[in-house]
Amino acid sequence: MPEGDTVLQTAKRLHTALADQVLTRSDLRVPRFATADLTGRTVLATLSRGKHLLTRIEGGLTLHSHLRMDGSWRVYAAGERWRGGPAHQIRAILSTADHTAVGYRLPVLELLRTADEEKAVGHLGPDLLGPDWDPDTALRNLLATPARPLGEALLDQRNLAGIGNIYKSELCFLARATPWLPVGDLPATTAVRLVTTAKQLLEANRDRPVRTTTGSRAHGFRPTERLWVYGRTHRPCLRCGAPVRTAEQDTRPTYWCPRCQSGPTP
Repeated sequence: MPEGDTVLQTAKRLHTALADQVLTRSDLRVPRFATADLTGRTVLATLSRGKHLLTRIEGGLTLHSHLRMDGSWRVYAAGERWRGGPAHQIRAILSTADHTAVGYRLPVLELLRTADEEKAVGHLGPDLLGPDWDPDTALRNLLATPARPLGEALLDQRNLAGIGNIYKSELCFLARATPWLPVGDLPATTAVRLVTTAKQLLEANRDRPVRTTTGSRAHGFRPTERLWVYGRTHRPCLRCGAPVRTAEQDTRPTYWCPRCQSGPTP
């Protein structure tokens, strides 16, 4: 599941492969932009904004994409066989003399003017991995609706950008609060620490091929113990040994330890 750290890594791969290169092929396989041809234009940069990807192209254009649950961008060397999925799942192709970037199953793909990027990402809160990060603003956003469940508030990209379902469960565990606890019920010091921890976790994983929130590489944990609770249904909590539980929150699976985390549950 792509979250802020994964999307940043994707942006880096696209930037390394395409930036300062002239496009020799462009193919946008969505009806609205099927006739758009970017061939001959130079790719200026690719950057991430929360979970959004912005590829800026000569002539004041930006290709905006979002991976959501299943989308991905794959980069291949010239002549390399594409392996990201069947051809009917391809939504975008951007080729240079040396590389081809192929977008598979992209649920959001649009071509817009670079000057209009804010229409696509202007609603986002401070980006945990971006130059606009502001912990005070993120904290105010998070606490703006005190009755809202903590898990939902963390996932709302308008509050702070980059947290997905994995980090939501892990952050709630580290805050010792269930995802259903009203965010206004968090002690003030816990709320401040939660925002700080979110930044630390995404920063720590921004360059890692495998995400970890437990420090497993340093402590020799098994691969199944790289995360505190996410994906660990019925397995013992790594802190107390109680079986980890799971339930849906806003249609997404959510994990928590019934002993370590206090607050309401389904």
